[in-house]
Amino acid sequence: MEESPQGPARLSEGGDAGAGGRALVRVVFFGTPDFAVPSLEALLGEGFDVVAAVTQPDKPQGRSRSTTVAPPVKLAAAEEGVPVLQPERPADPAFLERIRGLVPDVGVVVAYGHILAPPLLAIPRQGMINVHPSLLPELRGAAPIEWAIINGLEQTGVTIMQMDAGMDTGPILHQIPHHVDGDVTAGELAEHLSEVGALALVEVLALLGQDGGSGGLKPRPQDEARVTYAPKLTRETARIHWDEPAERIARLIRGLDPKPGAWTELEGREVKLFGARVAEGDG
Repeated sequence: MEESPQGPARLSEGGDAGAGGRALVRVVFFGTPDFAVPSLEALLGEGFDVVAAVTQPDKPQGRSRSTTVAPPVKLAAAEEGVPVLQPERPADPAFLERIRGLVPDVGVVVAYGHILAPPLLAIPRQGMINVHPSLLPELRGAAPIEWAIINGLEQTGVTIMQMDAGMDTGPILHQIPHHVDGDVTAGELAEHLSEVGALALVEVLALLGQDGGSGGLKPRPQDEARVTYAPKLTRETARIHWDEPAERIARLIRGLDPKPGAWTELEGREVKLFGARVAEGDG
């Protein structure tokens, strides 16, 4: 159950020939969490020229904030010898010049965590593409995986889109649907969709190296009449309201498992719940 690939909004002539006669595509990769790692690994495994991995700065940890933890993408890139860039602000002129100097054919964005401004989007010769874990235009926004479960969707998926200045509004290049199992958690669904996204990404980028850089691809505008949203999760979003139907409560708990966790109060203390499902029976 897979749609035909649709193509990038900005396509131009291909670069030097790589393995198997495919044009060698120079990629700048933007990503931060575990979700982005399979896409990076897939690009490297398929022989794409990943000239840099851009990720968020290391995060301070602990009460004293004296230790830091590196993003998963940084660790994966370093292990493969890919140069790592960690700008505080990706709109900084010095960072933009650094990216220009890499002469990328395309930028790939997978859960990077920053909104990219038009000057950065315009640098790669063939634009920027994004791996988004929903079937756009459904679930635009920061938390599509969580909201797919909370809203009780039976199907979601992955969209590869050409990025523009809007929030998840660019033309669709490729989509792969994915069934949402009844008891799946957000963590489990994210793991599945990260692999689906890696597959879809490689399919699109492989086509960029064919037919003079276009692969015969054509972009498909999003249907604005079908837009839904997946807003950022808040503390109030995660609060369990026990007067709601059991199925809704179970979806909320699974949709916020493992992070940030649905919560309630018990004897004046906050308690988080995980892995819920609705039991059958009269009691």
